[in-house]
Amino acid sequence: MIRRQLMQAAVWLTLLCAASAWAGSAKPGDAVVLPLSAKVEGQGYAELSARWWRWTDRFSSGMEPYRDPDGRWCGIAQEGPVWFLAGTDGGDSVKRRCSVPVGKHVFLPVINLYQRTRYGIPARQRAAQCKSLLSGLALSNDALRSAVVLVDGVRVADPRRYRVRTERCFDAYDEPDENGEAIIAASDGYWLLLPPMKAGRHTIVVGANYGRGAEDDDGYGNMVQNFEYVLDVGGPTF
Repeated sequence: MIRRQLMQAAVWLTLLCAASAWAGSAKPGDAVVLPLSAKVEGQGYAELSARWWRWTDRFSSGMEPYRDPDGRWCGIAQEGPVWFLAGTDGGDSVKRRCSVPVGKHVFLPVINLYQRTRYGIPARQRAAQCKSLLSGLALSNDALRSAVVLVDGVRVADPRRYRVRTERCFDAYDEPDENGEAIIAASDGYWLLLPPMKAGRHTIVVGANYGRGAEDDDGYGNMVQNFEYVLDVGGPTF
């Protein structure tokens, strides 16, 4: 237990030192992030977060976007006016580079969690199941310990403002089965929706972690996110 606590402390210290360095070099002002009331073609933060999780579930095991080692999978299964970026699975830090078409909004997690039921749930039981899923997710998200985001070297002011929960849950696979039962899912976390970026190279740096303490560690209570994107908007830049 002592060794585990020391390892976690080392991870937190590394993250906080990196966050301090990023923040110290940040340009004056606040990065442009669309408010929680914003919508893109009728879809707001909650709807986009549900779409984001359905997007990750379209990939075969081991190739989920949050496992992308360097950005090589960045363009797979992207559709519509919003371009999705992924975090990590809470493991190693990662740096990715990818091309994004001009005119796309960008939607990404700062840190988040997701749960779904193992089996199909009939309609009459979904409200209770949804409440249970959200209660479990809230334990970690209520204990956000730190979050630092830079967009093109400009710091996002207080990422805690961008917490989003899918209060009504959603069908994990879009539609019920032949018996009317559906695997339902819930998401809780911190997300950012960015307006379309100008053509050229852009960078996004994210560092965040939960801090429920070692005694409450269920595998997610002390999760760390630490990733960077280099985006070539409009095609590769050199």
